[in-house]
Amino acid sequence: MPDTLTIRALRPEDRPAWQEMWHDYLAFYETTVSAEIYDSTFARLLADDPHDFSCFVAEKDGHLLGLTHYLFHRHAWKVESVCYLQDLFARPEARGTGVGRALIQAVYDAADRQGAPTVYWLTQEFNHTARKLYDRIGKETPFIRYQRP
Repeated sequence: MPDTLTIRALRPEDRPAWQEMWHDYLAFYETTVSAEIYDSTFARLLADDPHDFSCFVAEKDGHLLGLTHYLFHRHAWKVESVCYLQDLFARPEARGTGVGRALIQAVYDAADRQGAPTVYWLTQEFNHTARKLYDRIGKETPFIRYQRP
């Protein structure tokens, strides 16, 4: 599959498939967002602001199989910006076929083009399927995330 898979930037006409996939991604993490958030997020993903999120999609035969949202931001410990990969989703029928790996590689490549030395992401402990991939292509860190209640 990876040899026929295309990784490309999100386009305006991708809205229905993108929204369906992002909905399923959010449902996996047992959360929902309002229609306003779908609208604002999609608009941001298509905008040209280098400080906002970007999106790659995985496409095969005109069908979107996955997405990733990523962001470059400053880091107090580095001169260069770093890259945060916020969301990664592959449709269930595409899991285990290289879609997730190809999307992460596209983010790695974008980070290299931007001179960002670090790409990082978070996942939940129970996300065992994705963690099998992450353990092969990334390094687990000892950091524990806290947030305001």
